[in-house]
Amino acid sequence: MAESEQERAPRGIDTTRPSVSRVYDFMLGGKDNYEADRMAARRALEVAPDAPQAARANREFLGRVVRFLAGEAGIRQFLDIGSGLPTQGNVHEIAQSVAPGTHVVYVDHDPIVLVHGRALLAVDDTTTVVEADLLHPEAILHNPEVRRLIDFDRPVALLLLGILHHLADHEDPGGITRRLMDRLVPGSYLAVSHFHNPGPELPEVSRQAYSAEKIFNETMGTGRWRTRAEILAYFDGLDLLEPGLVPLPEWRPDEGDHAMPGITYHTFVGGVARKPEL
Repeated sequence: MAESEQERAPRGIDTTRPSVSRVYDFMLGGKDNYEADRMAARRALEVAPDAPQAARANREFLGRVVRFLAGEAGIRQFLDIGSGLPTQGNVHEIAQSVAPGTHVVYVDHDPIVLVHGRALLAVDDTTTVVEADLLHPEAILHNPEVRRLIDFDRPVALLLLGILHHLADHEDPGGITRRLMDRLVPGSYLAVSHFHNPGPELPEVSRQAYSAEKIFNETMGTGRWRTRAEILAYFDGLDLLEPGLVPLPEWRPDEGDHAMPGITYHTFVGGVARKPEL
C-alpha cells in the first residue's frame, strides 16, 4: 500500500492543515508542499491568478535589498525573521557573495522550515537557523544561538519580509517591530515587505485585496492586507530610504527589469529604512 503524505512527511509535520511557508513554496514552484497547501493556494489563485508573480517579486526584492545592505550599506549581520523554506538565492548566499564572512541568522517556527533549513541553510559557523516566534521578540534577541552570531553592539539588518501581514492587529506587529529595532544600534536597517490594500485610490485592486484576505483567513487563519499608513508606521523613528514604500518591483530595480503589473502589483509593497544616529 502506498504511503500517505502524512506518513512520508518528516516527523512533527502536519500535512492535513495548510502552512503559510508551504503555500508560498507552491507559489514559487517548489516541491515542499502537500495537498492541503495546494488546495489553499488554488483558492487564492481564484481571486489573484498572478499570485505566483507576487511571490517571485518578493524573492527578487529580498535579493536587491540584501545586495544593497551587504554592499553599499556595509552591513555584516543579518537577522531574517520568518525566513520561510529555503529556495534559490537565500540571504546568506547573496550577502556572502558580496561580503564573505557575513553572519546570517534565520528565524522561523514552522516545523518544515526548521527541518529543511537546518539541512540546507546552516552551512558553516557564519549561518544558523533558530526556532523562535516573532510574537516573542525578546526570546529571539536573547536566544544563545542568535547572540553567538549577532553582535548587538554593531549594526544589524533586520529582515521582516512577508511576515508582519501574518500577525493580526491585536498581536501588535508595530509594537513588536519597535521592540526589535530598539535593541539595534544606530546604523542598523529594517526591511519590510507587506500585503497592501490601496483603498479607494485603486478600487478594483482594493476589492481583490479584501477577497484575498478573506480566503487567507478562511484557509490558513492568517493574512492582513494593511493600508499604506499602517505599513509606513513600522518605520516610525527611522529614515526611510528612497524610493520609499513602493510596489516591490519598483524598489531599486536592476537594469533591464521590466515587471508586468497585474492585479497583485499594488497589493505587495516594501521599503527599507535606517536607524538614525542619536
